Amino acid sequence: FVWFNLQPWPYLPEDFREKHRSVWVDIPNTLYDPEKGHEVYNTYLDQLEFAESLGYDGIGCNEHHQNAYGLMPSPNIIAAALARSTKRAKICVLGRALPLINNPIMLAEEFAMLDHLSGGRIVAGFVRGIGTEYFSNASNPTFSHERLYEAHDLILRAWTQTGPFSYRGKHYQFDYVNLWPRPLQAPHPPVWIPSQGSMETVVWAAAKQRRYTYLQTFSPYPQALSAFRAYREVAAKEGYEPQPSQMGWAVPTYVADTDAEAKRDLAVHIEDFFNRLIRFPSLEMRMPPGYSSIRSTKQLMAAKFRARENATIDKLMEQGIILCGSPKTVRDRILRNQGEMGFGHLLAMLQIGTQPAAQTERSMRLFASEVMPALKAHDDTIAYRAAAE
Repeated sequence: FVWFNLQPWPYLPEDFREKHRSVWVDIPNTLYDPEKGHEVYNTYLDQLEFAESLGYDGIGCNEHHQNAYGLMPSPNIIAAALARSTKRAKICVLGRALPLINNPIMLAEEFAMLDHLSGGRIVAGFVRGIGTEYFSNASNPTFSHERLYEAHDLILRAWTQTGPFSYRGKHYQFDYVNLWPRPLQAPHPPVWIPSQGSMETVVWAAAKQRRYTYLQTFSPYPQALSAFRAYREVAAKEGYEPQPSQMGWAVPTYVADTDAEAKRDLAVHIEDFFNRLIRFPSLEMRMPPGYSSIRSTKQLMAAKFRARENATIDKLMEQGIILCGSPKTVRDRILRNQGEMGFGHLLAMLQIGTQPAAQTERSMRLFASEVMPALKAHDDTIAYRAAAE
């Protein structure tokens, strides 16, 4: 169980949607208040540390640029703070957008440092970054896949191959690759691949030489189910049987004492999150030409983007995009979904947009005390085999 926090900006004005088209790329930074920013960052760090004290197995952060959706342009800084303030939980950076960086070796060094500072608790997530990031970073989305794969291969070589050695690739060239320090975990920190559901990403993560943990994010239930089935199909073609630990489901989650209370508490925050924070300036910025194959673009537009339009809590619950309810309701839904999907990791996104800290922390406590224990006692291997069948 990973407690994952996007760290959004919670103080947008009420009339934001009337005056601004999106929280991405060109949102005026006059809407950011540095005095409140100090409070926001420390509140989010407090919650990540609190999650470890409640028994969550991992705590997670990720990378976004020039937006109010997620205030972590450098998640490794958050990870560094957590490396010293926590002692047990895995620190999951989910993830770094490899195509946007120009020096993969520097990133390999940073992860190696974090691995030592944390005592070997770092999980390295690699992503392409969503389409808007390419505008914020003046990067050509046409080379998105190429740069991801090349940067990944170079980082893995830097972590595992003794140096110095030289490297000459299409996008990166180094006369000397000679990592100091090398990672603490052998042969390297675990690699997880979060994704919106691109088939290219599923195939790449499931390949026999990688067998990476694949994380399905922000998805209607049928699409998440389809992605995990596709992962198993790729593995079968590659000649191996994947384990539950190779699949993870990331889902916004809220738990209260009763179903009615949970729905009442969450409605305004989850609807604001989907209708304002996940609202992009244009389709071109969300899916710029060259960013994904035509097949994946059509699939995402049909299965995900339309599902998010004019979101209501009832619609989101019906589509299985969120979990909301009493401990029993949430627990039963996770067990049912896990029995069909076969995932072994659950990324519970228990901080949602403008949610007050007290509400978030109450939900965190209920999830940790009344949902997690029953699920930890559950044999996910049996459920996985049922899902595979």
